Amino acid sequence: MELGLPVLQPERLGGDARHEVAALGAELLVCVAYGKFFGPKFLELFPAGSINLHPSLLPRYRGPAPIPAPILHGDKETGVTVQKVSQEMDAGDIFLQRRVTLSGTETSGQLVEQLGELGGEAVVEVVDQIEAGEARAVPQEEEAATYTQLLTKSDGEIDWNRSAVEIERAVRAYQPWPLAHTSFSGQRLNILGAEVVEAAGEREGSAEAGEVAAQRGPGAVVRVDTGRGILVETGNGRLALTQLQLQSRKALSWDSFLNGVHDFIGAVLGG
Repeated sequence: MELGLPVLQPERLGGDARHEVAALGAELLVCVAYGKFFGPKFLELFPAGSINLHPSLLPRYRGPAPIPAPILHGDKETGVTVQKVSQEMDAGDIFLQRRVTLSGTETSGQLVEQLGELGGEAVVEVVDQIEAGEARAVPQEEEAATYTQLLTKSDGEIDWNRSAVEIERAVRAYQPWPLAHTSFSGQRLNILGAEVVEAAGEREGSAEAGEVAAQRGPGAVVRVDTGRGILVETGNGRLALTQLQLQSRKALSWDSFLNGVHDFIGAVLGG
């Protein structure tokens, strides 16, 4: 709109929408994050065909939530795919892929920005190939396909019985939405930053100095590590919470958080 380009926002791609689109005389359909299927009548409007940008390395992570998925699974890389639009979810032949190495510190919000820029460049490259008559697409390996589900608010709820590694990944994967969260004293507590301290079996002997003599099960807030943050037991190892946000309050570093929440050490999160 800012550029003075025509912007159509139909609620459904019925006859009226097809008439409006046909009037543009467009040769090629480029789809990014549309989230719905195009019918055959709509696709027939584009003589040069239709392409879709998907932010994963297809056939891995088809579906509506491909950006958090590689973070949750601890993958070493992700990327973008430009493919033909298909009547099956993200199953179209692949024109082009671009890869991104993951460091293990990314959030989904950061990947959205990175993959958005990379995807824009990839789309332009494929459009140029189509215009020049040089575009070639190869079928996906169906046996390698995996799928994601639409995220809900409940996906961000932390299960402290899971491992510290899994929870730390969830903290990064669910930013900026739905945010990894738990409960504390009947209030929602968002965990915005965390770090794996140790895996199960690395700690031996009695409790370290300064630990509370409270329940030592998953979700137990056991002590402060001044170099790491607030240590919480999980189902496998310990997690250091570094940035927290209590319900209706602003996000705080762990030490500032403790200045305002004096009964946090010794609490059991999540129930």
